[in-house]
Amino acid sequence: MSSTKWTELGINEELSSELIKQGIVDPTEVQQQAIQLLLEGKDISVKSQTGSGKTLAFLLPILQTINVDSKAIQAVVLAPTQELAMQIFRVAESYGELLGVKAQQLIGGAAAKRQIEKLKLNPHIVIGTPGRMNELVKSKRLKLHQVKYLVIDEADQTFELGTPTDTENLLFSVNKLRQTAFFSATYPETTMSRYEGRWMKQPHHIMITPAEKVASTIEHFYVVCDQRSKLDIARRLLRTVNASSALLFVNDTNQISNWETKMKYEGFKIESLFGEADKQRRSSTLTAFREGKLDAILSTDVAARGIDIVDLPLVIQIEPAVDADHYVHRAGRTGRMGKSGLVISIITPHEKFIMDKFMKQLNIKIEERILFRGKLLNEAQVAEATKYKPAEKSVSRKPVEASDPLQASSNKGKQTILGKANPLKLSATSNDNAAEVKSLKTSQSSGERQISTSSNSDISNNGSVKKDKKTGPIAKAKSKKKANSGKNKGAPKWLKEKRQSTDK
Repeated sequence: MSSTKWTELGINEELSSELIKQGIVDPTEVQQQAIQLLLEGKDISVKSQTGSGKTLAFLLPILQTINVDSKAIQAVVLAPTQELAMQIFRVAESYGELLGVKAQQLIGGAAAKRQIEKLKLNPHIVIGTPGRMNELVKSKRLKLHQVKYLVIDEADQTFELGTPTDTENLLFSVNKLRQTAFFSATYPETTMSRYEGRWMKQPHHIMITPAEKVASTIEHFYVVCDQRSKLDIARRLLRTVNASSALLFVNDTNQISNWETKMKYEGFKIESLFGEADKQRRSSTLTAFREGKLDAILSTDVAARGIDIVDLPLVIQIEPAVDADHYVHRAGRTGRMGKSGLVISIITPHEKFIMDKFMKQLNIKIEERILFRGKLLNEAQVAEATKYKPAEKSVSRKPVEASDPLQASSNKGKQTILGKANPLKLSATSNDNAAEVKSLKTSQSSGERQISTSSNSDISNNGSVKKDKKTGPIAKAKSKKKANSGKNKGAPKWLKEKRQSTDK
């Protein structure tokens, strides 16, 4: 910050003393350059980031050159939004009172009848939005033919806001011999060059490029998803980050009410803020947000101009900024006065190049993050969380001991079968083992079958051996008699008697 004092820039003693009393001891860079050129009567076009002191840069030289004895409107300040216009009006009213300069606001959404009544008090400077001023000019309630100074704050947005001809129709009504100044935080060269060539006389350009465009206390992330999932990702981010409040940026004004309805359905306390909203709604929305009654605000770039939200922790871009300047403006809503902040952009795969462009132009790092299990992780953290962990090896079981030595031998054989080819596994209980052993009797080895059938006997539970009736002496005699009876069938009587005697 420069050591140049206000008086050295040409600011009078009354204003200089008040500035020092307010704690504004030294002028900023944009104030140093703009004030001197304005006091010299030059047309200027200024680009300087949000919070750099642009408002005082154009108000101070205008206020001290106004002729307070005249009843004519001598200065006009245009702003794109009601909030920004009111912010400028309060500063003008505060410092103008010291010099006897009367200021009046003319903004849309307020009662036009009351504004017309105040115009009868002959204000020296009027500050407002193009739509309302244009309306009053057409009704011949506002006369601007004696205006000496015309300032358009956030000029790129002011020209684009509302109907395309609102601002330009108003400029036709302003004295052609006026001094003109454009100020803006964003500066699209093609657009601004067109308006400068049409409404300015050999403008001097002031381009303030700070050493650090975005505060170093802000973290920058982006999340990739398909277009239709953006709103769902925004919902999940709000719950994952769990910030006390958040500002959500969108580009498409036509969709903002639809997004607001869907977010409310998901249980969020959220309101939308856009340029065309009426004053009462905008005022109540901002008041509720500052008081902590809302979780978030959905806003366009235009609506966010002039909004000063203290300690805003989170900015989510549902749609990426159109250029680096707009990204700076959005990011500048958080991380103020050295406090930490977080900016998250939700992009589709084909929008990833935009993040690369912003990183190069703004010299910042924007890292990719993935929503995973309720956390915002990078790729390495996700890989670690999903790393494959092999199952523990099963403990081999000892063969089940049997009281019967033959059963033990059989079990031993079955364990060998299980170890080599049988797909079954031993269970944890002896009952299960017994069932499996029974099911494997049909697959025993030949040696096992010999044990179970030796001596043509069955082995009972108590180990005793029982002879088979089919292989004993009685069974053999019956079998022989049956065979002989077959031979005697049809033989002569004498032959039958002979065979019978021989058998006996």
